[in-house]
Amino acid sequence: MRVMSDPDVYALEMETIFQKKWILLGHESEIPNVGDFVTRRLGGDPVIVARASGGDVHVSLNVCPHRGMRVCALDSGNAPMHRCIYHGWAFRPDGSFFGAPVEREQMHGEIYEKSELGLKKAKVHIYGGMIFGTWNEDPEPFDEFLGDMKYYLDTLFCRTDRGVEVLGPPQRLRIRANWKGPGEQATGDGFHTLTLHRSLMEVGQMGGSGDSIYDSAPSMYGQNVSTDQGHGGRCIPPETIFATVIGSDIGKYSWEERLNLLPPPGVTPSMIPELHRHLDKGQIELLARSPLQAGGLFPNASFLFLYAPDVTGQFVGLLALHLFQPLGPEEMEFYTWFFAEKDAPEDMKQRMRAVGVQAIGSSGLIEQDDTETWSLMTQASKGFMGAQGTMKYQAITGEHTKPADWPGPGHVYDGFTKDDTQWNWWLAYKNALVL
Repeated sequence: MRVMSDPDVYALEMETIFQKKWILLGHESEIPNVGDFVTRRLGGDPVIVARASGGDVHVSLNVCPHRGMRVCALDSGNAPMHRCIYHGWAFRPDGSFFGAPVEREQMHGEIYEKSELGLKKAKVHIYGGMIFGTWNEDPEPFDEFLGDMKYYLDTLFCRTDRGVEVLGPPQRLRIRANWKGPGEQATGDGFHTLTLHRSLMEVGQMGGSGDSIYDSAPSMYGQNVSTDQGHGGRCIPPETIFATVIGSDIGKYSWEERLNLLPPPGVTPSMIPELHRHLDKGQIELLARSPLQAGGLFPNASFLFLYAPDVTGQFVGLLALHLFQPLGPEEMEFYTWFFAEKDAPEDMKQRMRAVGVQAIGSSGLIEQDDTETWSLMTQASKGFMGAQGTMKYQAITGEHTKPADWPGPGHVYDGFTKDDTQWNWWLAYKNALVL
C-alpha cells in the first residue's frame, strides 16, 4: 500500500513513467485556431499546448530558459506570442525564441544563438483529436503504445467523417489522492459499482436495483478487455441496461438493425453510413453488440461511453475523457472533458453535455462516490500498518472464457466482471518503473 503515498516511489514514477510514456494532455478542438493555447502539465512540468501558424500543435515547457520563470500564467486563450513577465523574453506558439527587450544591447546574450534559446519542446502525437506528449527523445511508436486498444478506441474517437469535439472547457477538481487509485480502477473495476454506487442502481441510473445488485446484476456482465501496455476496459451489451429501449427480442436483429435501433451516443441515424466508412466489420459489430463503455489508458487517463437517459427520461448518452494529473504523491488534479460528434445537432450536443455534467466529473452523481475512496485509500497508506498492507486482486480467472466469436483483439475476459484487467495495469506499472 505504501506505493499510494511514498515520496520516493512518486519521484521514481516522475523519472520513468511520466518522462517516457505518451501522456494525454487534451484535445485539439480546444485550440482550433492559430495562436490558441491551453496550459497543462506533462508529468511534473508545466507546459503550453498551442497551435502554431502552420496549424501544427506544439507542446513547450512553460519555463523561461532565461531565469526559470513561468512564461504563460493563463489557463487558456489566444496569443501570437508568450512573453515572460520577469525580463520580457518572448516566444512564439511553437516555442521558438522571438526576442528580448533592448535588442541592441544584446540582452539575450551572445553565448547561445537565438535558435537555441527557445522553450524546451516535447514530442507530440495526435490520435482521434486527442493530444499526447512525451519528454522521451526516442519514444515508442504511438501505435505500439496503444497496441490492441486502438481497435476499440477507433470505435469511439475515429468513427465519423469529422470526428468529435469538446463541449466546452474541461471540469477541473483537485483531490487529496494518489493518481494510481483512479488509474487502475478505470481499466475495468466493475465490482465497486455493486457497493460504492449502490444508490445509483437503486434509483435506476446504472441498471439493476437495490434488490438485484448482489444477484448478478445484468450490467456486470459483458467482456473485459486488456492489453499488454496496461490499457483496459469493460464492453457491456446495451440491452443489459436498456432492455426496455431495445426490447427483449434483440437477438432477432442484425448488427445493422441494432445500430439503427440504438445508435451510439452522439451518432444520429443519418451518420451511420459514416461508421462503415471508418470502421471494419468487426468494429461495427462491437458497437452494436458490446461497445467499450468504460476504460483506461495507461498510465493516467480514462474514457466513458455511456448509454444514459437525460432528465426527461429520453435516451441521449455521453462520451467523456478523464485525466488524473499527479501533483504530488498525495494530490492530483481530476480533469473531465465532454464530447460529441462535430456534425451532431446542436440540441444533441447540449443534451449530452447536460447528461455528462449530471453523471460524472466534479458535479456528477457517480464520481462523488469514487473521489472519496481514492482520497481515503491514500490516507490509509500513510500509516505504519497501512503502508505494509497489500491490495488484493484475487478474482483473476484468465482468458479461458473468451468468446470464440469475439471480433476484437487483446486479452478478453467474458462473463461477470473480474480483476484481470486491473492486475494487468499493475504489471504494466511495474515494467514501466525500470530506469
